[in-house]
Amino acid sequence: MTERLQTEELKGKTLPPGSVIGVLGGGQLGRMMALDGVRMGYRFVTLDPAPDSPLGQIAPQITAAYDDPEAAKELASRADVITYEFENVDAGVAALLEERSYVPQGSRLLYTTQHRLREKAAIEAAGVPVAPYRKIASLADLREAAAELKLPCVLKTVTGGYDGKGQAVLRREEQLEAAYAELSSNGVELVLEKFIAFSSEISVIAARTPSGEVKSFPPAENVHVNNILHLSIVPARIPAEVQRRACRLAEKVAEGLGAVGLLAVEMFLTEAGELYVNEVAPRPHNSGHYTMEACSTSQFEQHIRAVCNLPLSDTALLSPVVMVNILGQHLDEAVRRAAERDPLAESLGIVPKLHLYGKSVSKPGRKMGHINLLCGDVEDALEWVEQTNIWRP
Repeated sequence: MTERLQTEELKGKTLPPGSVIGVLGGGQLGRMMALDGVRMGYRFVTLDPAPDSPLGQIAPQITAAYDDPEAAKELASRADVITYEFENVDAGVAALLEERSYVPQGSRLLYTTQHRLREKAAIEAAGVPVAPYRKIASLADLREAAAELKLPCVLKTVTGGYDGKGQAVLRREEQLEAAYAELSSNGVELVLEKFIAFSSEISVIAARTPSGEVKSFPPAENVHVNNILHLSIVPARIPAEVQRRACRLAEKVAEGLGAVGLLAVEMFLTEAGELYVNEVAPRPHNSGHYTMEACSTSQFEQHIRAVCNLPLSDTALLSPVVMVNILGQHLDEAVRRAAERDPLAESLGIVPKLHLYGKSVSKPGRKMGHINLLCGDVEDALEWVEQTNIWRP
């Protein structure tokens, strides 16, 4: 009872530097969060099943499964506030942590964002448009929905799935049966979404504090290769009015969902200038890595400020920037190039900033790091990416 009262007393209060931040998950997002947080005077502890996690290399780690209740209790006992660095955390464990510690993001946000149908309904309830969609419980449902929405459409599992996994683009009626058989094989629910013919994919990182302050970062224009984020281009090559509208939509979603901390809001922009929210992530996001050098505040510092209820900091863009991901197949050449003088970067006026994640195993398709390319014009940075040949197909 006393422990619960202490947790209730913390709600809405500021947790100053010196406090211990517990992180559920020890991946690269937690690592970069801690690197900024330690600079600010915070201490960290993480729970992760991998014995040599990226965050565990620089902070104390409880090595256990995410759904281990005893490990969750230990994390709660060692932390003043708890956050998570990826959304596929067991919502039941997050609820247990809420009972024993202070989890300002809460388990309800996880419950919503872990399920595409609940997420879409919540975004719509906030007054923000999403692509037309239908719940799919049978092959007959799929045939009916495809006829109603008109192909092309995208069939997705409502839980799990990332980097293009757990989904299929349907362009012809004869694809329906095979796609349904494949995606429904584990008994998961499905959703069919109308395919949006977009001119750009963009994302906005918004932050919200427990007291309701909201700020967003400049929109990033995102380029994917094989369903994995390849580039984030900032400023996005879209009209300024659309950028402002995207920020307003992201902030509206954060307020509508009652988010605390960061909320990454991914959107499609059509040729007609319409914006549709595709999905959200309640955490730091790959497309926000550009903020680490290019903005007056990084997304990681802003997340810490939000969950600790500090005033949110300025999000101004200080330099045009292109973020390029380093996957396993790019790692050796990216590291070699970073260790040498780079005449190409010098000639283009590019300042490359390398970030590696400390992952012990490298393999093709796995995110191993990224480079932020500070530049005078994003076209120069894109030219550097093209000419280095590190990211050739």
